[in-house]
Amino acid sequence: MQKNRVNILGQPELEPSPSKTRRKQEMHALQDIGEQLVQLDLKRLTELDLPEALTDAILEARRIHKHEARRRQMQYIGKLMRDVDAAPILEKFDLWSGVTLQNTARLHLLERWRDRLLADEQAFAEFAQKHPDADLQHLRALARNVRKEKLANKPPRSFRALFHELQKIIPEESRKIDADDLAENE
Repeated sequence: MQKNRVNILGQPELEPSPSKTRRKQEMHALQDIGEQLVQLDLKRLTELDLPEALTDAILEARRIHKHEARRRQMQYIGKLMRDVDAAPILEKFDLWSGVTLQNTARLHLLERWRDRLLADEQAFAEFAQKHPDADLQHLRALARNVRKEKLANKPPRSFRALFHELQKIIPEESRKIDADDLAENE
């Protein structure tokens, strides 16, 4: 299958078709995307709005446990993937993994604040500037209890309670972590 192309002088050029190796690589890439689709939960799978035949093949692949049968089913999914634009699927995968990265970043921010509040009394003043609605007296009490629990080798109840309190105070919107937060907390 050769496509006509025009060069700089306006003369037609023939564009070579992709090599067999290139076609196989593309098919394997589609099969890999199909494997990721099989791993998804039903909610996320429906979000992708895939063709019915592909969705049925994916659901069937989940039920197959024998190696050779599963391999053939995955090849079939790869074949069905040729008729689907893979770019939106890959964008959705990136979006989902990005959310996970944002959640992880938020948890790290909360952990850094907890560690700073436990290590440095001046961190409370800084925390109060960033979050004026915070109940500093309660946070100080939790930090004091964490220190007492550590000394007494007790379970870290207050340690966890401090973290949960920080989760309530620092809003979800703070997933977009400020560059100054990262610099201060490291």
